[in-house]
Amino acid sequence: MTIRLRRRTAVAALAATLLLATPVATAQALSGPAPAPATPASATLELPRPTGPYTVGAEVLHLTDHDRTDPWVPEAGDRELMVSLHYPARAGSGSAPAPYMSTEEARLMLAGRGLDDIVPTDVVSSASTHARTDARAARGRFPLVLLSPGFGTPRATLTSLAEDLASRGYVVASVDHAYESTGTSFPGGRVLTCAACDAADAAPDEEAEREVLKTVSTGRAADLSFVLDRLTGPRPAWENSRMIDRRRVAAAGHSIGGSAAASTMLTDSRVDAGVNMDGTFFEPIPASGLDERPFLMLGTDAGHYPGSLDTSWNKGWQHLDGWKRWLTVKDSGHFTFTDLPALGEQLGLPVDPEAPLSGTRSTEITRDYVAAFLDLHLKDRPQPLLDGPTPDNPEVVFQRP
Repeated sequence: MTIRLRRRTAVAALAATLLLATPVATAQALSGPAPAPATPASATLELPRPTGPYTVGAEVLHLTDHDRTDPWVPEAGDRELMVSLHYPARAGSGSAPAPYMSTEEARLMLAGRGLDDIVPTDVVSSASTHARTDARAARGRFPLVLLSPGFGTPRATLTSLAEDLASRGYVVASVDHAYESTGTSFPGGRVLTCAACDAADAAPDEEAEREVLKTVSTGRAADLSFVLDRLTGPRPAWENSRMIDRRRVAAAGHSIGGSAAASTMLTDSRVDAGVNMDGTFFEPIPASGLDERPFLMLGTDAGHYPGSLDTSWNKGWQHLDGWKRWLTVKDSGHFTFTDLPALGEQLGLPVDPEAPLSGTRSTEITRDYVAAFLDLHLKDRPQPLLDGPTPDNPEVVFQRP
């Protein structure tokens, strides 16, 4: 399967997941125009509730790396990032719930999948979250997780995982990389679209496209290291940076964000562990490995994109030289590890026959296995869940190549 076909498959999967519409609107999408309106304006969505003991706070940072020019739009100047921070907070503190994403980000995400005439923008942008703005930081020091989304996908689509990890005692920095999402809102009313997607689409052949995507992976590694600098350096950009334990850091991501997690570990020894959720390793893991640091590969079942049929996973597995697990999830799809299945399920959408795993189980499995990995390697807490198959999680298969 070529990279281009894989990308089309991924977009089709996202489109199917995002058909957040009434049965009438769904019928319209499948059978052609119908006079009935799309999802009612009164429809509401809510992210799954976090499962940990902590209240969750949220804050957004705008960071600029003055030492790097943006690789996709050099005339724009210095590299810019938008970062959502989710963190353990004191009970009862905070004001309004944190917004899910901006209206324009939602509109562009839907338009990029051909859904802007089916799904009202405000249904997505106004999805209810469980983090509170202006929440006071909990006492103590907590591990940091750097989180990177899929190619062309806003960081908001990993909010459920970020909130849950924060509720379990982690500071989570979710990064939108400039010009690598369908739309990212920046201060001053600017909205940056996916110039990197345009570069990949314009590549003359598969080899050239792979080089573009490798640039995405390695560039994101530089982004994540910069975020780590700004959160833990001598003049931190975040007022609550004192709550971060800089000795315990992980990088994780979905799709190409998972590749970026490995790329970050290749260049930054401060990152102690990594997670790749169903992403091709566009920068191969070298034979020298990752200096014996632990790595989790969590992906789709055989036959789905990219999962266990991706040869980069076979090669990467062979070169991982520390603690490692390769887990696949039966009946899952590429976007199983994001918020999208849970949001779609709330409106009673038809199940995707190629990825029939429910939104509820998608969320539970992603949260539980990622948290177990982090608890084991950043908090030194034994995790029997990672020792082998369990009766409560029959969908999760331990691959042992």
